[in-house]
Amino acid sequence: LQELQSSGRGRFLLEHAAPFSAFLTDSFGRQHDYLRISLTEKCNLRCQYCMPEEGVQLTPKSELLTAQEIITLARLFVKEGVQKIRLTGGEPLIRPDVVDIVGQLYKLEGLKTIAVTTNGINLSRLLPRLKEAGLNAINISLDTLVPAKFEFIVRRKGFHKVMEGIHRATELGYRPVKVNCVVMRGFNEDELLGFVGFTKDLPLDVRFIEYMPFDGNKWNFKKMVSYKEMLDTIKQRWPGLEKLPCEASSTAKSYKVPHFQGQISFITSMSEHFCGSCNRLRITADGNLKVCLFGNSEVSLRDHLRSGASEEELVQIIGAAVGRKKKQHAGMFNISQMKNRPMILIGGFPVSKMYSHVTFFFFPSEPALMSFPLCQDALQNPPNSKQWGHTFSHWLTSRASCCVFQKDPSSMFDTKCLEASPVGQVSVDCQSKEASPRSEFCTRDSGSCIEVPHVSDNLTHTDEEGRATMVDVGGKPDSRRSAVAGAVVRLGEKAFGMVRQNQVKKGDVLAVAQIAGIQGAKLTSQLIPLCHNIPLNHVEVSLSLDETRYAVVIRSSCQTWGRTGVEMEALTAASLAALTVYDMCKAVTHDIVIEEVKLLSKTGGQRGDFSRV
Repeated sequence: LQELQSSGRGRFLLEHAAPFSAFLTDSFGRQHDYLRISLTEKCNLRCQYCMPEEGVQLTPKSELLTAQEIITLARLFVKEGVQKIRLTGGEPLIRPDVVDIVGQLYKLEGLKTIAVTTNGINLSRLLPRLKEAGLNAINISLDTLVPAKFEFIVRRKGFHKVMEGIHRATELGYRPVKVNCVVMRGFNEDELLGFVGFTKDLPLDVRFIEYMPFDGNKWNFKKMVSYKEMLDTIKQRWPGLEKLPCEASSTAKSYKVPHFQGQISFITSMSEHFCGSCNRLRITADGNLKVCLFGNSEVSLRDHLRSGASEEELVQIIGAAVGRKKKQHAGMFNISQMKNRPMILIGGFPVSKMYSHVTFFFFPSEPALMSFPLCQDALQNPPNSKQWGHTFSHWLTSRASCCVFQKDPSSMFDTKCLEASPVGQVSVDCQSKEASPRSEFCTRDSGSCIEVPHVSDNLTHTDEEGRATMVDVGGKPDSRRSAVAGAVVRLGEKAFGMVRQNQVKKGDVLAVAQIAGIQGAKLTSQLIPLCHNIPLNHVEVSLSLDETRYAVVIRSSCQTWGRTGVEMEALTAASLAALTVYDMCKAVTHDIVIEEVKLLSKTGGQRGDFSRV
């Protein structure tokens, strides 16, 4: 106590006569009345933005806080001035006694708010009981509004359950329901407007969170989309966006589109930190007190509690830890180099997972080059591949032969060549090679590696270190752009005849495929991670029948006036139309071949016009 009274914090309290516990006030005068408690390290999702690729070492159950220990510590903090407790994880709603814990917290005199941060999978089922027990605030993590993208990043199904949970929360009267969205360049920054639109008819607070570094997530500054950049994008669509007042200790900068029910907020952890008004403390699932989210300094309250420490002794230990809290970001100037727990073990804001990128070359037709972001551990643990989503796994394994080039963005080594085997099997056929001006691929038949020259020496979608990056088109002039693409679907005689006579049970194949192609063109930026979201002036998809080949011939064209081309939009339209033809005819036969997906022509842009002869 004498040490505390002689510190800067003690003098601050004496000068201001603050009616708040000295033990929860640091040397900079910050009063900590908000406690986050992690209930578990486990989760029912496997999010790439939260779980390191090598996984996490779970704490034995005997070393985790029991429900009674959680309540004991919570009571102590509330007695000292904490007014809000948030339950986090892992995923807190998978803990069997979560409803009982909420009920016990509700009985603590002086506690004003009991909140939970959840992935939403179990929310709809548990929320009525949680509300009855005393839960009065909800945060739901959701990084995309595209179901397929959701399944890819969390490696599980469940998008509809999350949406059901959001709607159930609004129906039960929660105002607002907070939706946390980590914005990542090249992944979901093109969905900003969609998330804002989500607040039009629902009382939501969509919180856009700047991507932050944590151990295992290979943080990259280029992946971060700043608050001001996000705000500028949104204001272009809604110039009347209104700024809302906020509390001094708030981490969010809030805005509202006039006449929308909900609002949006920005958590500016990186570009404009809010350390000066921080009022938060954290207790991990294994009972460690963290006074700063970004720091690795921890004090085990569990050990002191189990060794029989008195309430006064615990308060002294907590006060000493709070007194050591740094002015900002745990005292680090470069937080991207920090060592800390992985996010799954902290229960703070969600953070992004940097992806390795995988490139596929297909044979024997003209090599088609496609790039998909994949997490390394998913490649190295093939039994989980079924959980990425049926579309991707079927699409990959249906190919006769392909080579997968894998590169870890943090590695100094070159790529690994992986052969795609039947479902659930991935084998390494080629050793890592030193970088060279030529690439290698493997054929399934021989298992050997063959050298082929690079398509180009200047890939615009990679940086100097080979990491994927979105092209900056801000400095390009607007011009008229157009592109035409094509595809052929060989159906076989029987299916072809049924399409021609419109006898397919699912309906008019050509009409449905045409609509799918147009819709695909409009959704290209949501399907292809590094594509810009551009306005299309015109999309046209036509399908014709070629009786000599028993085939449907698809032709798509797209036009825009802008700073980047529409080749990908045209190719996506042709591809989606072809896949729709396949889907509608597969009940007749599986002997269907999609081929000749290619760009036929393009106009506009710095690289000039192109026409396939």
